[in-house]
Amino acid sequence: MTGTSPTVAETASIQTVRVTPPGHLSVSSTDQPTGENTLDVTVVLPCYNERDHVVDEIKRITAAMDASEYSYELLVIDDKSTDGTLAVLEAALPDYPHMRLMPFRTNGGSGTARRIGTREAFGRIVVWTDADMTYPNERIPEFVRHLQDNPGVDQVVGARTTEEGTHKLLRVPAKWVIRKVAEKLSSTKIPDLNSGLRAFRRDVSLPYLRLLPPGFSCVTTITMSFLSNQHPVDYMPIDYAKRAGKSKFHFTKDAYRYILQVLRMVMYFNPIKVLMPIALTLLGLSFIKGIIDVIRYDFGITTNAVLLFISGLLIFTLTLLADLIVRSRGDT
Repeated sequence: MTGTSPTVAETASIQTVRVTPPGHLSVSSTDQPTGENTLDVTVVLPCYNERDHVVDEIKRITAAMDASEYSYELLVIDDKSTDGTLAVLEAALPDYPHMRLMPFRTNGGSGTARRIGTREAFGRIVVWTDADMTYPNERIPEFVRHLQDNPGVDQVVGARTTEEGTHKLLRVPAKWVIRKVAEKLSSTKIPDLNSGLRAFRRDVSLPYLRLLPPGFSCVTTITMSFLSNQHPVDYMPIDYAKRAGKSKFHFTKDAYRYILQVLRMVMYFNPIKVLMPIALTLLGLSFIKGIIDVIRYDFGITTNAVLLFISGLLIFTLTLLADLIVRSRGDT
């Protein structure tokens, strides 16, 4: 690793941890328990160019978790920052005994960081949050407690009551439309589809980690994966502050990815929701067009009516085939 080096005494106390499988290198300043389910909670904190405020965020999270009754680790993942964030994290490591630092050699995106962090977490419950001071991370123990008090719930999401992000005039209506599409396709009320603060049971999430995209839409994916596969999700209202530093959200590109990811998740778990309405609509239109043709052209059928019928029939057949494939998979 590069950046400011710890003192000799601190270097001697730093422990190198390699998780198997597959084993991404990470370091911590103390000899903590390692292995799956050895801790109550793992807080996964992806960082990319958060040098000026990341220590404040770490301090806030550790203070909340230290005051709780839970054993935990704070897994901080530096996503190949270019502003010296890694050096700041290395210098802070000896001061936070529950912190584990995992530096990436290349920038993989927040989704990649969360996927790897969840897979290699030591906690039975995994918490996702951001390092930009937007989420009330002092409330993380509340999310963990909600899961422990409600064994039938597999994920709890922080539902934001305000929108403080960039491009607010565009984000609010766009996110509302995407959320309504997701609600329609999942047949579930979703107060906040893409909140970055959530806690979930790690063992439940493992089959869906391979579905996570590398970018911001990973939070949409984990929500839709749970909902589409009948894992109960609860929501807790939270405040949402103005972010520290520069936003990495690109409105057009990320909004496009969100809607594609919603459709992809529903297609993956319940393709009938997406394809069957299209098939039935085309078949219905072909039937109506056929009746009109019979009346207007003395029992003649136009090419348009035939094409509508064939298209509807093909999509209907593909829908049944896709549903058969989904039902025969081992992860549903």
